[in-house]
Amino acid sequence: MSKNFRVLAAVTLAATLAAASGCSSSRDSDDSSSSSSSNLVGIAMPTKSLERWNNDGANLDALLKKAGYETSLQYADNKVDQQITQLQNMINLNPKVLVVASIDGTALGPVLEKAAAQKIKVIAYDRLINSTANVDYYATFDNYQVGKLQGEFIVEKLGLADGKGPFNLEPFAGSSDDNNAKFFFSGAWDVLKPYVDSGKLVIPSGKKLASNDDWKNVAIDGWTSQKAQSEMDNRLNSFYTGGKKVDVVLSPNDSLALGIEQSLESQGYKPGTDWPIITGQDADLANVKNILADKQSMTVWKDTRTLGEQVSKMVDQIIKGETVETNDTSTYNNGVKVVPSYLLPPVVVTKDDVKTKLVDSGFYTADKLGL
Repeated sequence: MSKNFRVLAAVTLAATLAAASGCSSSRDSDDSSSSSSSNLVGIAMPTKSLERWNNDGANLDALLKKAGYETSLQYADNKVDQQITQLQNMINLNPKVLVVASIDGTALGPVLEKAAAQKIKVIAYDRLINSTANVDYYATFDNYQVGKLQGEFIVEKLGLADGKGPFNLEPFAGSSDDNNAKFFFSGAWDVLKPYVDSGKLVIPSGKKLASNDDWKNVAIDGWTSQKAQSEMDNRLNSFYTGGKKVDVVLSPNDSLALGIEQSLESQGYKPGTDWPIITGQDADLANVKNILADKQSMTVWKDTRTLGEQVSKMVDQIIKGETVETNDTSTYNNGVKVVPSYLLPPVVVTKDDVKTKLVDSGFYTADKLGL
């Protein structure tokens, strides 16, 4: 074999390998080329620091790959600028669809204008994207219903409808930059406020909640356990002296509940004696274990596997040019337009049904929960 032939063969083989590597089903996170792909879907998730977003991102990524799509999955460490940069890099790849779980639902307008200019469809994942016309669909759980279920649980457990009370309540809400937090709080407060007005529920910390619109007065930015713990410490130290005890805590999700529970434990509250009712959401592993240990009363489970399945189906319908399935075209106004939405039902989980709902469904194994 001549030297020139060997060189030509080597070059041909290298080009063949390079072409093959370019056909893989996923994209490197740093790829910012402007080449287009009719098979690419960008997935932007807010953070890896919360268990649920790790699960959501991995699940949706796997479902789309199984359906034959390439994906670019990014986590933004709860930093808005980082998420915007990641979205810009995805747009440079010219995907057919962007699936975005936003950090700040009001900050993405300019970058999504660029997506719209390239005819890239956008699905808001679980968090509504506000103040822009360039969001095409929204997929989530019935977020108002999540809060309503939490409020109804409190009413039932305290016997408020039977006239029992007064009880000391400490309400919390989610991050002030998360559109969902407003819906969670409104659902719960529509149930609980009549009992606050009648004096059956008392808020010793004096938080002003004259209406649902005051929810930011009890917001915990970033949804962090640490901030919730610090806030609960402040309330207990300032307003629960001389033997006064908190009877119930409205926590909108499990991350906040975890911090609240750590605060209560540090203050000497004990399960089975003076431990208050505490609500939650997401069925995070640590919180389900706390439910089994009587440190949390309930969680509202949003089976995010079903959300991933629905979003994967919507992506497929978009790319194939089919009618995209929605079931709500009136509720979610983002300030510019009503975004066609698909709402999934949330489910209450208590100690009594952890096994039947979470284990039997395959969401957790019994071993993982210590059952």
